[in-house]
Amino acid sequence: MGACGRAVRARGVVVNLYPYDADSSTELLVALYLPVLLWFAIAYPYMGATIRSHERRMDFVRFTGEWIIYYALIALGGGVLIGLTALIFEPIGADVEQVVEWVLQSGAVGAVVVAAWLVESKQHVVENMAPVLTMLFTPLFAVMLTIAAATYAVSGLGGAFDRELLGVFDALLVVVLGLVLYAMSAREPSLPAGLMDRVQLLAVASALVLDLMVLGAMVARIGDLGFSPNRAAALGLNLVLLVNLAAAAWLSIRFLTGRVAFHRLERWQTSYLPIFALWAAIVVVALPPLFAFN
Repeated sequence: MGACGRAVRARGVVVNLYPYDADSSTELLVALYLPVLLWFAIAYPYMGATIRSHERRMDFVRFTGEWIIYYALIALGGGVLIGLTALIFEPIGADVEQVVEWVLQSGAVGAVVVAAWLVESKQHVVENMAPVLTMLFTPLFAVMLTIAAATYAVSGLGGAFDRELLGVFDALLVVVLGLVLYAMSAREPSLPAGLMDRVQLLAVASALVLDLMVLGAMVARIGDLGFSPNRAAALGLNLVLLVNLAAAAWLSIRFLTGRVAFHRLERWQTSYLPIFALWAAIVVVALPPLFAFN
């Protein structure tokens, strides 16, 4: 893997040397952001070291979306299998809990490799599913985000804003970004702007409004309570998302009005991907010692 592999190994050594106290935020930050960083590290060998190729970056986005689909399907099937197994063996007094715990851990790890193999060996299957999935979920997310943005704009976010709600909003914004990227990877770039492009712009614009409200509430909360590792990580993530969503919305408007080609929007997203990897690296490596591992 070369330089990328050495960098990942170096981060692995550093992270394993960190102290993990019960009351600190180090474990949570590493658990949330290190998988993101490692996933970006997979992009280097996947793209054959052609990390500057926008086409290969979009291929990796497509691979990620298809991997998530297969992993979710495996997880659903595995959940049904485990549930039926527990129901069958419980009447005879078998120790089902230990078996289920072992199968869950082993299955979750094994499914990572199996899903990746399925993506590469069954590409034509997911390629047929991708447009259907994006056409189904993009409008649903667009409607949900629009209603949520309008509701919080009227009622206000400050009173309901807390740590749990922040996590929900961040997860929602990341999902929306992933859906937008996957929709781009499944779209034919040469096609003119259509209805789904307008729906996608609605989703991005609503997510942008929510992100701005979350940032406002977050800044107010930091002003009252001060900085913490979790608040710093969340603030940085929301700023990174804000820049991405704002530029994506602007380029989408220009694309819909015929001022730019679709590849400009696509290249913006692929060019911005390393920023997410950089912020994940900062959170994992720099934030814990910066806040004295609190």
